[in-house]
Amino acid sequence: MWQLFIPGFIMGLAGSLHCVGMCGPIAMSLPLQDKTTMGKLTGSLLYNTGRITTYTAFGLVFGLIGKSFSWFGWQQRISISLGVIILLFLIIPKMFPNKTLHPIIQQVMAGLRQKLSYYLFRGNPASLYATGILNGLLPCGLVYMALAGATVAGQAKEGMLFMIFFGLGTMPAMFFTALFGNWLKQPVRAQIRKLYPAMMVIMATLLILRGLNLGIPLVSPKLNISSSSTVDCHP
Repeated sequence: MWQLFIPGFIMGLAGSLHCVGMCGPIAMSLPLQDKTTMGKLTGSLLYNTGRITTYTAFGLVFGLIGKSFSWFGWQQRISISLGVIILLFLIIPKMFPNKTLHPIIQQVMAGLRQKLSYYLFRGNPASLYATGILNGLLPCGLVYMALAGATVAGQAKEGMLFMIFFGLGTMPAMFFTALFGNWLKQPVRAQIRKLYPAMMVIMATLLILRGLNLGIPLVSPKLNISSSSTVDCHP
């Protein structure tokens, strides 16, 4: 079991620099400046707990999706497919740089950002928690990679736990960004974002290797797939 959760935590920990680069402005905008030290710590904790709550819900859904594939013995196929999808996620925007999102998606995202702005500056505990929940819904390639891992987990519980550990991995950097993020200037965040494509390529490669069933411990373990529905017929 830990062979699944430790990679989730490491993914979150390694990817937390990406979180700081992309979601850092939201964390730094939390209305914590006028609060006591305990108020700042509590506010940052509530915000990050909200993010992890969203990730956990996603993990449940995608773990169930992975379970449905495992019933058909498709673990290898789905792992390879997710790896390819992540690579396409990187390549397609570069091939069509001027392509805009579908109007319905744009409308949904505009509504999400409006709600996020509403809760962001209210400052009470419920609003800080809601801000984290909504932040977790924003498009994020790193979260998509983690959800690929939750899907490959193949069970609802394992998918949830994978995403919890992923969220815990991102928490230290985001926690301190909310408290001390003003020192992180825009050029630094821009440099951090440049690491993101390399991380996606590594994750896609690991998913494809896992699906190839090469017998490499942790990277591409042998999957013992048996069919319980096989019936022996004797004359």
